[in-house]
Amino acid sequence: MSILDSIPHVTAEVQHRPWPRAVVTEAGWQAAIDRLVEGGLTLLGFWGEPTAVHMAMLDGGSAEIAVVTYECLAGTFPSVASRHPPALRLERTIHDLFGLVPAVADDLRPDLRPWLDHYVWGKSYPLSGRDASRDVRPYQFLPAEGEALHQVAVGPVHAGIIEPGHFRFTANGEHVVRLEQWLGYTHKGIESLMQGASLEVAAKLANRTSGDSAAAYAFAFACAVEAALQIVAPRQASLLRALMAELERLANHFGDIGAICNDASFALMHAQTGILRERCLRAANDAFGHRLMMDVIVPGGVSRNIAPDGVAAIQVLLAEIRKVFPRLIELYDNTASLQDRTVTTGIVKAEYARQFGAGGYVGRASDRDFDARQAIAYAPYNALSFEVPVLQAGDVNARVWIRIREVEQSVALIEQILQRLGPGGLETALPPRIGRGACEGMALIEAFRGDVLVWLRLDGELRVERCHLRDASWFQWPLLETAIEGNIIADFPICNKSFNCSYSGVDL
Repeated sequence: MSILDSIPHVTAEVQHRPWPRAVVTEAGWQAAIDRLVEGGLTLLGFWGEPTAVHMAMLDGGSAEIAVVTYECLAGTFPSVASRHPPALRLERTIHDLFGLVPAVADDLRPDLRPWLDHYVWGKSYPLSGRDASRDVRPYQFLPAEGEALHQVAVGPVHAGIIEPGHFRFTANGEHVVRLEQWLGYTHKGIESLMQGASLEVAAKLANRTSGDSAAAYAFAFACAVEAALQIVAPRQASLLRALMAELERLANHFGDIGAICNDASFALMHAQTGILRERCLRAANDAFGHRLMMDVIVPGGVSRNIAPDGVAAIQVLLAEIRKVFPRLIELYDNTASLQDRTVTTGIVKAEYARQFGAGGYVGRASDRDFDARQAIAYAPYNALSFEVPVLQAGDVNARVWIRIREVEQSVALIEQILQRLGPGGLETALPPRIGRGACEGMALIEAFRGDVLVWLRLDGELRVERCHLRDASWFQWPLLETAIEGNIIADFPICNKSFNCSYSGVDL
């Protein structure tokens, strides 16, 4: 039985590729929430429009995906977050951007605290298409009760050159009782800028959603456009996209492994992995003309081929990784002071990882076996051989080891890709227009920190009517709050770095 077959009261099905989208009644919307609460489905995404809300859901067993839509004729919709906590921050974002109000049971109150809106915008509910007043009041953090509790406020400005975010700790002595985050400080208005943009402009915006995942976002945006237009990128372009995605994965994993060790006062690992990260970025620049490989992946394919000396540069990189990285792994594994800081620290329970649909190393370190490259099996990964490492411990150490194993897999994948590269077309031409009506597409691509979702609707002139980009961090940030509970405040930096969630990716 398909996802939509199990959800009653469908009023209309929409042209939506490659997975279906259906408009449902309130009963159908509640039935979809029931499936999420029961654990039969995983929430992939939750976003709004001026008069509608959408949920993308995944059946983990079959890897089937579907989108359900509820039309908010009265400006309200049945709350998802009141019954399924992973939806909370997305639900608050929908209210910030569109002014749509989640309706809850009589004995509950909706959480309407702002998430993106820090009261510095020129207007309230900027994507709603209407003017509305709002109640400006100081942000209220959730209370905690108990004896001898005190609060520690950290951020939004931090000691390093990192993005801003506020962390409010409630502690008993050094032990954390509650951590609550408030982000939104890097809100860029990307979804607003997308509206009415050409595909060229929109692709550049998607590429810059979260700089450390530039290739992954460009990949996902391009695949969503291609799904909507029912076109397929050439084989050579598909291979080059995966090559860029794996180079990006290597660079970020090296940086993370070193930064985690640095937070445990082991600077040697930080220095050595920093060298490997720099080598990855230089190889990317040699191969594709940009250290972050921006604006190379475009709808229809890629904008340029790999440079003539690019393959040789990447092969030199792989040789260095194979020579140096095993020694660094041994150093990490045999340094007692490191193990003392990472083992059993910041544990994410497996049931939380499954409930929140945590992707990437956060989920796979806590026994959630999901990788979009394998589960969705999009090109060219459907023709490549690789393993998805999974551990059960769920601590900082497990998240390090998932990264280590993924580095090894990425090296093997890059070698396979290089062997398959050859002559061939780089772009499939896009149609100049599609005539009347609109078309919709969605894609799920594995970035280094987890799955990135892009949903969009194009008008007849191939301009973006609406685009939503969902970073893996939406479902990882809340788990950091659970992971630090019971740990000491001094362990927060190492826990935080082991997650390395994106601020920018959730501050759309």
